[in-house]
Amino acid sequence: MIFSLFCFLPLFDVLTYAEENLRASRLDCVRASEQCLREQACSTKYRTMRQCVAGGKESNFSRVAGVEARDECRSAMEALKQSPLYNCRCKRGMKKEKNCLRIYWGIYQSLQGNDFLEESPYEPVNKRLSDIFRLAPILGEPAVARENNCLTAAKACNLNDTCKKYRSAYISPCTSRVSTAEICNKRKCHKALRQFFDKVPPKHSYGMLFCSCPVSDQTACSERRRQTIVPVCSYEEKQKPNCLELQETCKTNYICRSRLADFLVNCMSEPRSLSGCLKENYADCLLAYSGLIGTVMTPNYLRSPKISVSPFCDCTNSGNKKDDCDKFTEFFTENTCLRNAIQAFGNGTDIGMRPPISPLQTTTSITTPYQKNRERNPNTIDNQINADPSLLHFCGNLQAQKLHSNATVDVCSSDPQAPKVDGPSASNAILRDSAVCRQSVGVTSLLPLLLYFGARGYL
Repeated sequence: MIFSLFCFLPLFDVLTYAEENLRASRLDCVRASEQCLREQACSTKYRTMRQCVAGGKESNFSRVAGVEARDECRSAMEALKQSPLYNCRCKRGMKKEKNCLRIYWGIYQSLQGNDFLEESPYEPVNKRLSDIFRLAPILGEPAVARENNCLTAAKACNLNDTCKKYRSAYISPCTSRVSTAEICNKRKCHKALRQFFDKVPPKHSYGMLFCSCPVSDQTACSERRRQTIVPVCSYEEKQKPNCLELQETCKTNYICRSRLADFLVNCMSEPRSLSGCLKENYADCLLAYSGLIGTVMTPNYLRSPKISVSPFCDCTNSGNKKDDCDKFTEFFTENTCLRNAIQAFGNGTDIGMRPPISPLQTTTSITTPYQKNRERNPNTIDNQINADPSLLHFCGNLQAQKLHSNATVDVCSSDPQAPKVDGPSASNAILRDSAVCRQSVGVTSLLPLLLYFGARGYL
C-alpha cells in the first residue's frame, strides 16, 4: 500500500499544480482582449484574425481571396493560440457577458468543426447539488411526504427579498399585454427571466423550477411547475417552428448559442454511468438547463406522466434532415441525465449522497450475480481485481466522464492495443468496442480513485 501511495502522490501533486496554474492564468475574454490589444504583436494578429473571420465566415477561410491572404489568416490563428485569448472563458450573468461571448465566438468559430457539440464558453462553476442543500436547504422532507412542493417553493421565494424582487421583475413584462395582437413583450420577458435565474440563489430559483411532485397531487403540482416561466409569453408561439431552424436562429445570438452549447456539454447522458450523466455532475446540468430559459431556445415541461422537457418546436418539414432533427429534440425529451438531475434535486439528494427517508427513485439498482454470491458468502475473499464487476463499472464511469484537463492517465485497460480517443473531433466520443478506461484527470477526479482503491484494499 505504501509503495502504491508513493506512485500516486507525486502525480497528485503535479495535477494539483497544473489545475491551479491553469485557472490562475485564464482570463475572461474581455480582459484577455484588452491585454492583447495593449501588446503590439498580439494586437496585430488579433485584428488580422477578426478581418479573416468577417471576410471568410468559414473554418478554412476558403472565401478569403488569395492564397497569401488565407495563409496570413492561418498564421494569425496559430499565433493567437499562444495568447491569453485562446484559453479565455466567460461567466454567466457577468456585467459584459454579451461582449465577452462575442469575443469568444469570434475566436473559436474558426476552430470548432462539430456543429452539434460546441465547447461551452463558460467558466466551470464546480458546484454540486449537495453544496446547495448544505448552504440553505428548503427541502426538509422527501417529496412523497409533502402536499405541494412547488407551492412551498413559491412561498419561500416570496419570503426572500432577492427572489421576490427578480420574480416580480419577470412576472410584470411576461403578463402585460402590449396590444390586441401581442399578449406580451417577449424580448423584455426573456431578459427578465435570464436575470432571475442568473441573480437568484439556486436554492430558491431551482426550488420553483425543479420542485418534485407527490403521486397524490401530480396534475396540479406539475402544472404549477410548468407555469413557473409564464409559458404563454416566454415559451409558446402562434406556430411551432422546425427545431433545426430554431437552432440556427439560436446560433445567430451570442447568448443563446452559448447557453445551448453549455447545455449540450453539461447534460450529456451516459448509459454506463450510475448518475446517467457523462460529467457526473447534476448541478452543472441544472445550471446549464436554467441558462436556456430566456432565449429563443427556452425549454419547458411537457404535459407528460414522466419528467420530459422540450423547446417549443417540432420536426415537421425537416426533409432529409429528419434524423438530425429527431436527434436534437431527443436531447431534451429523452435526456436521462437531465431527468435524473431534476429528480435528485426534488429528492434532496446528489451523486454519491444517501437519499432522505422514502425518496423518489432516480436510478435503477441492478444486483449482479457476483454481488448475490458475496451476500450469500460474506467471508469470501477475491484477490483478482479483474473479477470484480463493480470495479469494471467504476472504470467504465471514468471512461464516461472524460473531463477536460491538461493531463491524462490510463486508469485501466483489458486491451493494451486498444485505440485512444484524441483530438478535438473526438472530444465527445466514447469507445464502446474496447474496455479501455481513459479519463482526463483533474484533482477532483483523482481523489475518488484513490479513495475507491484504498477502501477496497487494493492499495
